[in-house]
Amino acid sequence: MRLRAIISYDGSQFSGYQVQPGKRTVQLEIERVLEIIHKGAVVKVVASGRTDAGVHATGQVIHFDSPLTFPLDRWRTALNVQLPRDIRILSIEQVSNDFHARYHAVGKTYRYIWSLSEIHSPFERDFSVHVDRYKPDIASMQEAAGHLLGTHDFSSFCAAKTNVNDFVRTIYSINFEVKKETQQLHMVISGSGFLYNMVRIIAGTLWEVGIRKKTVESIPEILLSCARKEAGKTAPAHGLYLEKVAYKG
Repeated sequence: MRLRAIISYDGSQFSGYQVQPGKRTVQLEIERVLEIIHKGAVVKVVASGRTDAGVHATGQVIHFDSPLTFPLDRWRTALNVQLPRDIRILSIEQVSNDFHARYHAVGKTYRYIWSLSEIHSPFERDFSVHVDRYKPDIASMQEAAGHLLGTHDFSSFCAAKTNVNDFVRTIYSINFEVKKETQQLHMVISGSGFLYNMVRIIAGTLWEVGIRKKTVESIPEILLSCARKEAGKTAPAHGLYLEKVAYKG
C-alpha cells in the first residue's frame, strides 16, 4: 500500500532534505528507519520537494510504498521511536497507489522569520534571522510584495544553479505579520510552486525594500529584467520553513 505522511524537521543539523553522499539528510534518516522496519529491504521515500541545508519544515509531505499491513497509528509510532529527535512524523494515512507527493502538489506555503529583538535568544539562533539594528518599513514591504502576486517569469528570483527551463510560477499571496510577543517579523508566502531559492530571494529582496536599499517601484523592473543580479541577496536558510503542501481534493 502507498502511505502519505506529513513530517516536521529541524533543518539545523541537516545538509538538506535530499540524499547526498556522505552527508546527513532528512531523506537518508527516514529511509534508514524504514529499512529497519522492513527487515533490510530498501524503501524509497518521495517528498513534495527538497529543502536546502538549514531550512526547516513544519508540513513537508512524503510518500512511500510498503507491503506491511499494521495499523496506521502503529506506523507513526514505529517511525518516531526510531527517528532522530529532529524529525517527527506528524500524521500518516493510506492513499491511492497513484498518489505522488511531488507531482500532485498544487501549491506550497512557506514562512520566513526575522528576529527584531535587541538580544537574539540562543534558543532562536537557528530558527530566525537576527536583524535588530534595522527598523524595516513593513508597509513598504507589503506594498512591494503586491507586485509579485500573480503569474510571472521569476527568473530574477531563481538561483543560477538550476536545471529548470520554465521559470513561470504563480504566487497567490504574500503577507507580513508582526509578532509583538516574540519581537519577530514573519513573511508568509503561498504559490503554485517555487524555483530554487526563490522564496529566500524574494525574502531578501523585500527585506531590502524594508530597509530602503530598494524601492517599491523597483520590483516590477526586477521582474521584467529576468536577471538574478537585479534582485536582492538570498536571505539566510535558517529563517525559512516549509509550512504546508496543498493537494486537490
